[in-house]
Formats: sequence, C-alpha cells, structure tokens
Amino acid sequence: MSGKGIDNSPAQVPGNDGGYVIVVTRWNDEIVGGLLAGARRALSAAGITDTQVRTVQVPGAFEIPLACLAAAERDDCDAVIALGAVIRGGTPHFEYVAGECTSGIGEVALKTGKPVAFGVLTVDTLEQAEERSADNEENKGAEAAMSAVEMVNLLRALRD
Repeated sequence: MSGKGIDNSPAQVPGNDGGYVIVVTRWNDEIVGGLLAGARRALSAAGITDTQVRTVQVPGAFEIPLACLAAAERDDCDAVIALGAVIRGGTPHFEYVAGECTSGIGEVALKTGKPVAFGVLTVDTLEQAEERSADNEENKGAEAAMSAVEMVNLLRALRD
C-alpha cells in the first residue's frame, strides 16, 4: 500500500499498449541506475514490454524538462518517466536545479496533456538517495513508473 490506502503496486496497476519514454540523467549515475532498474522492474511486472519503452539520457536534472517535452511531443509516446537525483550541497545550486526541474516537468505535462511521472530525487544526503534508489519497496523509480502507467490508464478512460 502507498498513498491514502491506494495500492499502486505493479500487481494492482494493469498494463496497457502505451509507449513510454524514460528520461534519465548521467549525473549521480549510480543512484539514477537504481531508479532506472526499479522503473524497468515495475513496468515489466505491470505487463509493459521492453518494446514499449525507450530510454534517453541527459546530462543533468536541469536538462530533464526539455527532453521530457521532446519525448511527450512524439506520437508514439503516451507517458514520460523522469528519473534523476539532486543532492543538496553547500551552495544554492540545489534550490535552482531542483526547482527548475520540478516546475519544468509539471509544465510539460500540462502543455502536452501527457503524464510526466516525477522520479527525480531531491534529497539532503547521499544516504537518502541510496535508500530511495535501492532494490526495495521504497524505490522512487518504480513508484514513478507505476504512476505513469496508472495515469495513461486514467486519461484513456477519461477521454473515452
């Protein structure tokens, strides 16, 4: 169970025939690799095949929104899954990058009408990032992937 009593585990979210693009960062690649592995496992468990998923890489979190926009504008993309990690440091860099990434991802979803799942960690420490990207029930990449699948299903139902 997660959220307010809603079970969005892969076994409870039915897959679909949609196309998915996963946008990942090169920065913090060990952490992001764990998020990507979690997303791929969750998509597979929900019945989403490898042929339905395309993965693209960007330099860092600041570049995520532009790649998400390009992906969402494709006819063969039903949802985008954004994965990255911004870890707080001793400068205001964290606030600028995390804030612009977050608002940019939201703008893409509203502009295109397609789900853009937020799997970008914004954490204070490396340890927090490791916990949220590990092979466990708390993997935020897996959560973002399930959000994308669920939103594709929901939007299709609402638009039918």
